[in-house]
Amino acid sequence: MKLSIIIPCYNEERTIREVIQAVLAVPVKAREIIVVDDCSQDGTREILRSEIAPLVDRVIYHEKNAGKGAALRSGIAAATGDVLIVQDADLEYDPQDYPLILEPFQAGKACESRAPARLTAPRRASSRRP
Repeated sequence: MKLSIIIPCYNEERTIREVIQAVLAVPVKAREIIVVDDCSQDGTREILRSEIAPLVDRVIYHEKNAGKGAALRSGIAAATGDVLIVQDADLEYDPQDYPLILEPFQAGKACESRAPARLTAPRRASSRRP
């Protein structure tokens, strides 16, 4: 089973490196990481081009800011995985929860889940956010 991780971002210069490192650290072997930049103006694009693009499977650049919904649609259209997870670039959800979220799919006990990670997995104390 392949996991597609879609990371929509807009002006995430301060957090984009951290979120990518956190996602890369997740012990899920069959995965693809798709970052969708929604026309960031703060330096995020430059970081994506110079540092992040070699680490992920695909970076999609919107030429006009169209909102998070448009970024999600672009990411979903590009995804090739059996299961999709949306990871916000501000690390609202902990990527270390991915294996727990995937368990029902791997066990054949789930066909769809629309709940965010914070509702399907127990929260852990995190030093990442104040």
